[in-house]
Amino acid sequence: MSEQTIETKAGFVSVIGRPNAGKSSLLNWIIGEKIALVSHKANATRKRSNIIAMHKNAQVIFIDTPGIHEKERLLNQFMLDEAMKAMGDCDLILFLSPVSDKIAHYEEFLQKNTKNTPHIVLITKVDNVDKNQLFKKIEEFTKYQDKFKALIPISIKKGLTQEYLLDQIIKELPVHPYLYDTDILTTDPIKDVYKEYIRESIFDNTSEEIPYFTDVIIDKVEEGGEIEKIYATIIVDKKSQKGIIIGEGGKTLQRIGFQARKSIEKLLEKKVFLKIFVSVKQGWSQDKDFLKKMGYILE
Repeated sequence: MSEQTIETKAGFVSVIGRPNAGKSSLLNWIIGEKIALVSHKANATRKRSNIIAMHKNAQVIFIDTPGIHEKERLLNQFMLDEAMKAMGDCDLILFLSPVSDKIAHYEEFLQKNTKNTPHIVLITKVDNVDKNQLFKKIEEFTKYQDKFKALIPISIKKGLTQEYLLDQIIKELPVHPYLYDTDILTTDPIKDVYKEYIRESIFDNTSEEIPYFTDVIIDKVEEGGEIEKIYATIIVDKKSQKGIIIGEGGKTLQRIGFQARKSIEKLLEKKVFLKIFVSVKQGWSQDKDFLKKMGYILE
């Protein structure tokens, strides 16, 4: 069969679940690259992003989403809106349900899935429980078996392979030509990828609350040559937070920059110069105009 006559599939798959359900970790595991921001702290992901996996004759465009949670600040409202839009703008939903979660989270998802978009339930983090606990969780979902296309227990640490999961996903995708170049891993602008690496480093190197009051602006990128030069500014809400980000003698900011630079170098496979500044913008997460400037557009 010639290449021109091979039937291809392509579609958008939204990855949905509560904060810290393991969405970004799952996507990085599937594609074998560290693209999505991963943190053990909830609500790390703020915007939708597209992560692309090629599998057999199919192109799967995963939509990484913020966790479904209640509205608080304007920024949180944007995050919830992003998750809800992703549920309606896709061909398939992967609903992630950590094995320790109550079934009520899934029942809330069913209510929010107003378009009845087809979905697969992934019971995640199953390596944390024994077989009896897992079987009990599976039984809880059986009364909803007419609602989902498949119910798959999964651990990204052991057991299930990426190929098996992708096989189940592409069964549900429409026949369609590829939507993007088959060589790219994400449709996000490279500046957004750099921003997420810096944000992840902030999550890893500061205390519990600080990351939620910060964001990152990529001021300038100088491409080409042997070294990629990146200039960025970390935005904080208060002067005291600026002091924490910088740390004694600038040590915390150095750690943030070092980790982010190493991650970017691994992605680009080249040397990176990264310069980070810190700026105070009081109340930025409640400032609609500033949020728009940062790319968080509220309707």
